[in-house]
Amino acid sequence: MTAETQLPQATGSCCSPSGSCHDSADAGRSGVTTVYQVTGMTCGHCEGAVTEEVSAIEGVTSVKAVASTGQVTVVSQAPLDDEAVRAAVDEAGYELTGRA
Repeated sequence: MTAETQLPQATGSCCSPSGSCHDSADAGRSGVTTVYQVTGMTCGHCEGAVTEEVSAIEGVTSVKAVASTGQVTVVSQAPLDDEAVRAAVDEAGYELTGRA
């Protein structure tokens, strides 16, 4: 005979019921979300390099880079200058090809 153990549900989890993850510190914040297409990213290190450079742009509150799709999702307080984003991606060693 086995007994089932019910674990308490964690509150404040970083994953939503839909399974998407988000930074709980950003929950409830509004902003402008823009998705860019970047070529050359192949791994987590690449994602980190792009995230670090784009995060340094004034007004950026969140960056999510995904090497497998080449997409970089940026949340900012106001619309960003695409050339500033292009320069940041270039500094990281990759190429911004446009908005996704």
